Amino acid sequence: MAFLGPIGTPELIIIMIVLLLLFGAKRLPEMGRSIGRGMREFKEAVSGEDKQSATPPAELEAPGSDDELEAEDAEQHESVR
Repeated sequence: MAFLGPIGTPELIIIMIVLLLLFGAKRLPEMGRSIGRGMREFKEAVSGEDKQSATPPAELEAPGSDDELEAEDAEQHESVR
């Protein structure tokens, strides 16, 4: 298989176009994330490291945030007039 040389920029562009046509623009980022997540899990399993995050988990915003409440108040105020 001497005719197969290193993959260059034109070949990568062609591969990306074919993938875009096959899977669509919406599906490609999802596939990339899942492949990255799988590689990370595999690496952690092989190295035997426990998953301990140094950063605390992000706080979730409570339903009915201030912006939503202000918008509702403005709508009610306008409907009263």
